[in-house]
Amino acid sequence: MISLFSVVALTLLGANADEAKRKPNVVFILTDDQRWDGMSCAGNKWIKTPNLDRLAKEGARFSNAFVVTSLCSPSRASFLSGRYAHSHHVLNNFTDYPNDLPSFPRQLQSHGYETAYIGKWHMGEDSDEKRPGFDYWVTHRGQGKYFDTEFNINGDRRVVPGYYTSVVTDMAVDWLKRDHEKPFLLILGQKAPHGPFVPEPKYEHALDHVTIPRPETAEDTGPPKPKWVKDRVPTWHGIEGNLYGLNEYQKFVKSYWLTIPSIDDSVGRVMDTLRETGDLDKTLIVFAGDNGFMLGEHGGIDKRCMYEDSIRIPMLMRYPKLIKHPPEVIEQMVLNIDVAPTILQICGVPQLEGTQGRSMVPLLEGDTKDWRKSFLYEYNYEKQFPYTPNVRGVRTDDWKYMHSPHGDGSPDRHKAEFYNLKKDPLETKNLIDDPASQPKLAELKKELARLLKETDALPDQMPVDEGIKTELPDEKIR
Repeated sequence: MISLFSVVALTLLGANADEAKRKPNVVFILTDDQRWDGMSCAGNKWIKTPNLDRLAKEGARFSNAFVVTSLCSPSRASFLSGRYAHSHHVLNNFTDYPNDLPSFPRQLQSHGYETAYIGKWHMGEDSDEKRPGFDYWVTHRGQGKYFDTEFNINGDRRVVPGYYTSVVTDMAVDWLKRDHEKPFLLILGQKAPHGPFVPEPKYEHALDHVTIPRPETAEDTGPPKPKWVKDRVPTWHGIEGNLYGLNEYQKFVKSYWLTIPSIDDSVGRVMDTLRETGDLDKTLIVFAGDNGFMLGEHGGIDKRCMYEDSIRIPMLMRYPKLIKHPPEVIEQMVLNIDVAPTILQICGVPQLEGTQGRSMVPLLEGDTKDWRKSFLYEYNYEKQFPYTPNVRGVRTDDWKYMHSPHGDGSPDRHKAEFYNLKKDPLETKNLIDDPASQPKLAELKKELARLLKETDALPDQMPVDEGIKTELPDEKIR
């Protein structure tokens, strides 16, 4: 006769076996327009982010994380699909994610995951309808508002009072506290720090006592920079312009930074909730920004271009079962297209068809051999935002080459740029016409051509915005 003790023991053994087989949960937190240095662990002098710092300390911080297109919707589609914009075809902020395009949430859902999206979707401005791949759905049309946004909560549309960052965090915490019979994926899409920047009231005066200087490259707009850089200065995308109605630099830059402490609070609440439910160490947490943001560097505001402050993003990961001895930082270049294959590998789920990124699992395990030495950057000109031309470029660990195929105007306006990042990290010395740099320049041009071919971005296949010519990019354009 089996004793009660034996029954309990067998039950516990079975439960432990089931738990061991259970795939990891995933929480992916995505912010909007957060620069790579928008964390105190990355050296920010103006704000403190103790929860992001804790996430970095307990996991891994990628100090050289980049987007392959610095624009919200194309970048978000790259996170979900693991593809470049020329492959997923979300070319601007008015294009929705194609229903027939594979995504890692859809892949996880089809392999037994319970999935939820809460917050800013920001692909397709006019619809808040549920997208494929998600069991639970909360979003809104367009950008949403910092206060009192109308959300579509699983089909129920209503205004939810309160500060956006806190509201979507409340929803995320409530969802995480539910009983989950399956492993789960939660994507939490934050609005902050996208403009118009509105800090939470408890933080809005936190920088009143300081003066934040303009970047040391704020006046770096003349030759040998291309002419479009200077042309942009007085526009909506320039430091002397009126982006979001904030034409006073101190108000502009302080309000930007002060939206981020609320993001940090949100990360702390999510981690605390996972700890309370017993899921913290069973959950892969990924934190990233959808693109960088210029705060006056080279006279510019916004993103889109290929300067470092536009293309670099924060990226953190925590998962103790994999990252056993967290490195302080991982310095290898990683991309937003690497997130989907990384998550799927960690979850033991087959990779997506057409993925162009690489799983970062080897880096998390300390294996850096055979990692990428370069990546392709692309931005497609938008007629409604004419301040930044087309961009095609290549970045290596130490060098960057970028030019403007299909550009209208004089060669001076679309002069190519070539920088030695190791010696000139602020990108102030354009070496495009430097005689001594021509051999290295030829090497970078060759590498760009290789990447375009490797990623099926050959010019006759390259999608561009309406009205832009599609002939072969002229390597002589400078």
